[in-house]
Amino acid sequence: MIMRAKILLATLCGALSVGILGMPRGAFEAHARPPASQAISIHRFRLDSSQSKFIAHALRGGLLWFKGHEHLVAAREFFGEAQITPDKITPASLQLTVKTDSMVETSDAFTEPQKQIINKELREIVLEPAKYPEIIFKSTEVTGKPLGNGQYDLKIRGDLTLHGVTRRIVIPAKVTVSGNNLRAIGEFSIDRSDFKVKATSAFHGMVRVRNKVKFTFDIVGHRV
Repeated sequence: MIMRAKILLATLCGALSVGILGMPRGAFEAHARPPASQAISIHRFRLDSSQSKFIAHALRGGLLWFKGHEHLVAAREFFGEAQITPDKITPASLQLTVKTDSMVETSDAFTEPQKQIINKELREIVLEPAKYPEIIFKSTEVTGKPLGNGQYDLKIRGDLTLHGVTRRIVIPAKVTVSGNNLRAIGEFSIDRSDFKVKATSAFHGMVRVRNKVKFTFDIVGHRV
C-alpha cells in the first residue's frame, strides 16, 4: 500500500513537471501575471511653482495703524510630486517642500517700503529660514471620491513640518486631472502657536497677526 502511494505521488509530480516544462517560453510567467486590464496605473505629476499659487493669509491682530489689513505671504519657490490612480484614487500621495526664504508679503494694502520691513521681520523673527530652510508636507493617507471627468474630491492627511515642529493636518482639495496636467485647489488652516511661530514685537512690529493662519493653494503639476 505504501509502495503504491509512492508510485502514485511520483507519477503525479512527473505529470505536473512535464506540464510546466512543456509550456512555451514565457507562458508560465504570463499565466502568473494579472491581466493588463487589472494592472494598477499610478500617474505621477511634478509640481510647477511658476504656474501655481500657495499663499498664507494672516489676519491682522493688535491695534496698530494698519488694523484689519491681512498679510498675504506667498511662497515663490516650492517643489514636490503628486501621485494619483485614475478612477480609483489610491494609491495616491503628495509631497511638497517650500523654501522658507521664498515667502514674501504680496498684499496691496502695504507700500513697497512697508513690504520690505515686513519681509525683514518674516525672515529674522517669524520664519527664520537660516534655522529652518524648508517647510515640508508629506502625506500619510489620501481618501475621497471621484466626481467624473477626471475630477476628485479629496482629503489629504499628512505631516506638516514648519519652524522645526511636525504636526498632523488634513488638507481638503479639489483635484482635476486633464491630459498630462493636474490642478489642485483648496485651503486649510493651522494654529501658529502649534508650530511655535512668533508674531513680531521687535523692529516696527508690523507682523502682528492672530493665531489662526489660513493657507490657500492653486497648484499645477505636469505628468512625469
